[in-house]
Amino acid sequence: MTISLGLGLIVGALLGLFGGGGSVLAVPALVYGAGLPLRAAVPASLLVVGISSATAAVARVRAGQVRWRIAAVFGVTGAAAAFVGAAVNRRLDPAIVLIGFAALMVAAGAQMLRGRSRLGADCALPSGGTNWRGCLPKALGAGLGVGFLTGLFGVGGGFLIIPALVLLLGLPMPAAVGTSLVVIVTNAVAGFAAHAGDGALDVPVVAAFTGAAVVGALGAGRVADRLPADRLRRWFAYLVFAVAAFVVAQAVLNPSAGG
Repeated sequence: MTISLGLGLIVGALLGLFGGGGSVLAVPALVYGAGLPLRAAVPASLLVVGISSATAAVARVRAGQVRWRIAAVFGVTGAAAAFVGAAVNRRLDPAIVLIGFAALMVAAGAQMLRGRSRLGADCALPSGGTNWRGCLPKALGAGLGVGFLTGLFGVGGGFLIIPALVLLLGLPMPAAVGTSLVVIVTNAVAGFAAHAGDGALDVPVVAAFTGAAVVGALGAGRVADRLPADRLRRWFAYLVFAVAAFVVAQAVLNPSAGG
């Protein structure tokens, strides 16, 4: 139980700081830290991430850091695609899912290290408006991709949403964080519904993990704006690489742990 509390705090803190990232660690934390099988860890992860993201989003909504129309596009398309991803998940071996998950983590970490791109300014014009003719196709495509991966890997998608919002759509980091949290809640609800019945939830473990994640999200949200965003993104990218390496090692050397 102590391990679940500690890992939950980390997951919640990452969501509060980055508007994502907690979900990329929640599945391996629940599988290898709390000892849940992958089939049970996926819906448990979505439940934890959804609740803690909703908690972290409150402050961002009050600060006006949510682009609601873009969040709606991501949420609607992502919710539909999450069911497709969940259907694919059921047909794959757990070890293959975890290795694919690790590869995705490496790709996301590499994107975060590259920094911001000039592409995608249609969604965040210098004047503060949005060119929906150029922004809508990008938002639709990104929402479908993130939603599919939410269902496939059991993640809220924030570690992919943030790069998509910043690098592809051109949103400033504060708006990307707030928008990401709202999208994560929508995707997590859809993903949890898609995985309902896949594995029995360990209520004491999940409750402890979720409670700790909420505390971590609230605490991190209070200090997020005071910390250097570029340095935090680099640190998070390195953490993602380390966890990806650990997941691959476990999937190869101890595949029964995720079964």
